Amino acid sequence: MAARRRIAGGEVWRVVSGRAARVVAGVHQTWRRSLQVRVVTITLVASSLLVGGFAFLIADKITTILLDNARTDVRLRVNSGASYAAKQVSLYGQPQEAQLQETIDGTVNYLAGGDPQQTSGVVVAITADDYPNDIQTRAAPSVNVQPLISPELRAAVAEGKVASQIRTGRLTGQSTKYLVYGSPVPTRFGQIELYYLVPLTRQDSTAADARATVVATGVALVILLGLLAALVTRLVVNPVRVAARTAQRLSAGLLDQRMVVNGEDDLALLAASFNQMATNLQRQILRLEEMSRLQRRFTSDVSHELRTPLTTVRMAADLIFAERDEFDPAVARSAELLQAELDRFEELLTDLLEISRFDAGFAMLDAEPTDLVPVVHRVVERLAGLAERVGVPIELDLPGTPVIAEVDPRRVERVLRNLVGNAVEHGEARPVLITLGIDETAVAITVRDHGVGLKAGEEKLVFNRFWRADPSRARQTGGTGLGLSISLEDARLHGGWLEAWGAPGQGAQFRLTLPARAGDRLTTSPLRLVPADAALPFGGPRDGGPLAIGPGTGGALAIGPAPTGDGQRAEVGS
Repeated sequence: MAARRRIAGGEVWRVVSGRAARVVAGVHQTWRRSLQVRVVTITLVASSLLVGGFAFLIADKITTILLDNARTDVRLRVNSGASYAAKQVSLYGQPQEAQLQETIDGTVNYLAGGDPQQTSGVVVAITADDYPNDIQTRAAPSVNVQPLISPELRAAVAEGKVASQIRTGRLTGQSTKYLVYGSPVPTRFGQIELYYLVPLTRQDSTAADARATVVATGVALVILLGLLAALVTRLVVNPVRVAARTAQRLSAGLLDQRMVVNGEDDLALLAASFNQMATNLQRQILRLEEMSRLQRRFTSDVSHELRTPLTTVRMAADLIFAERDEFDPAVARSAELLQAELDRFEELLTDLLEISRFDAGFAMLDAEPTDLVPVVHRVVERLAGLAERVGVPIELDLPGTPVIAEVDPRRVERVLRNLVGNAVEHGEARPVLITLGIDETAVAITVRDHGVGLKAGEEKLVFNRFWRADPSRARQTGGTGLGLSISLEDARLHGGWLEAWGAPGQGAQFRLTLPARAGDRLTTSPLRLVPADAALPFGGPRDGGPLAIGPGTGGALAIGPAPTGDGQRAEVGS
């Protein structure tokens, strides 16, 4: 039973703590998102502290004034009563005289009856601490006042001083706060003591009413300040919210959205300025879109128009190249150069046409289940001659079983051909390693070279069109400068990532990650972007974490949609 109770108690605690955590999270989210809530809350807190402080000071001042008035009144009574009592007992020379007790009784009754408010509850008492056996304590009305007269007060009065205290006790059946005043009464035989016990019920009631009034006024004032702050904040926040919504619509492509301009104040100036900005942005965006459209059309038209003269030149060049053995060596060499440059020119036209199709949104994905192992082998076989010529060995790290994924084999082969060709060109006669990996949701291919690598910041430019890390460096492959840009678009068309890492003196590594099933969303990659043999400063992670992006690491670049977990990158344009 005890174990069950503990388990039940633990479950209840988890439920309560979970709900409390959700409430706190909701409040925190509201606090962060709502400017109006923050302003109203701060106004309420500040005004509550300020009004509460003033209310405390006012209530304390009222209480002090009431108590001072009561002290002044009672002190006058005590002084008058002490003088009267001294005259009455001045005829007696010994405390044992028979008539002294009667005189004291009459004096007490007279002083009590002299109070103009007979129902006020004032108690008058005469004691004789020095003669307890001869003179009995008398009080009017007849009550036991001894519990309300403290030893300290008795000692002060016995020394001949007029002293007072505030005491709480029961004299008439209910607990009441009393202002107790004591005064010595000199006689011929010594000293007796006169005490006034004045209830402070009326003063407490007045002070309580004053405190309640002050508190009610303060609460009303705080509420009014909160409402006023909410109203003023709403007047300011509403145009800002409208501007935010309008900006969101503008960013979504609704370029005709505008704010309503009311009045001539600062908020109206804000709305007018925002509308003017939106108009200028719309004009510029439309102008840029038209220029982009004309540029894409120009590129496409030029590429197509160059096909016909290129075909004619190609036929003539092929004829000359076929007969080059009959020419003198200089003319034969010229024919070979012409043939090579025509090949490169044809590749450039093909790449330009492919880029124009991507820009126009006409590129289509022809995905089918494909074994990527033969694709990698075909790419290596096609580039084996180039690798042998520049002295760069190509090493493979491939699974022993087929790696099946729903991809467009033509586009994947083109991406790998560009990546491996770049690695061979920049390999500096060192091995290039191609690795293929797969998991439940994705396949990945990395191409690692050990060349000069990428400097900090260059990883952000490597996928730009016609960009070269070293403009003075001669191309070994005669590339067009568009290979990585097209590869990036091919990876995006698959819904995958194409990422780059590099560090000076440590080479570079490119990683292509594709979903195993067409249309799936990537979250992780089977292979890490930063190679295991990379020497990272600061002891950073090697799994392609955010540190691989920074300039201190040689900069890993994120290309494609930003996933979670391994391979998380920020998307950049080509």
